[in-house]
Amino acid sequence: MTITPDLPVSSDVLTAEGLAPSGKGRILLIACGALAREILDLKSRNGWDHLDLACLPAILHNFPEKITGAVRDAVARHRGAYDRIFVVYADCGTGGLLQAACAEMGVEMVAGPHCYAFFDGVDRFAERGEVTSFFLTDFLVRQFDAFVWKPLGLDRHPELREMYFGNYETLVYLAQVDDPALTAKAEAQAERLGLRFERRLTGYGDLAATMTDWAGR
Repeated sequence: MTITPDLPVSSDVLTAEGLAPSGKGRILLIACGALAREILDLKSRNGWDHLDLACLPAILHNFPEKITGAVRDAVARHRGAYDRIFVVYADCGTGGLLQAACAEMGVEMVAGPHCYAFFDGVDRFAERGEVTSFFLTDFLVRQFDAFVWKPLGLDRHPELREMYFGNYETLVYLAQVDDPALTAKAEAQAERLGLRFERRLTGYGDLAATMTDWAGR
């Protein structure tokens, strides 16, 4: 089981507000708040003290049209204080707009369509072609109500479940850590949605390789 360091903020804060950088590193990672635990764990385990982390609110994933502008603003705000900036987002529903913006700003981002793909491995995820699967990561298991249940109105109108999830067959939990408590939560969430449950222990997947490359620059 991978042990992540204590976060300076809770998952609820990462969802709504994000995380400010400490200003100690020479390389800044601008990331989705949903990836804070994994990034901080990799940073701690590898002694990457020259990396600093700024997280945008994770709830932006429910509004992908806002992600590109938020990343642009963050890069502009922090560029003067760091030697290099990297963006720890995949496309994340921006339809290529985030990639175009990063290329324009001269910053690199994580390859792939979304975090499910880079945790599972982008090539492996594409090969599976699981169009009837609904995916969760560790963070989304913790924040299921904030990201899924309440935004879809299922807390008020559970009868909408079939409309939203009727074409899905399986909830696939892509687990970053081997945590029985998180697995039990994910399985309960699959039951709430009326879906079969599958768990894959992915670890950090392509995120670890990408950060290793960036940390060595």
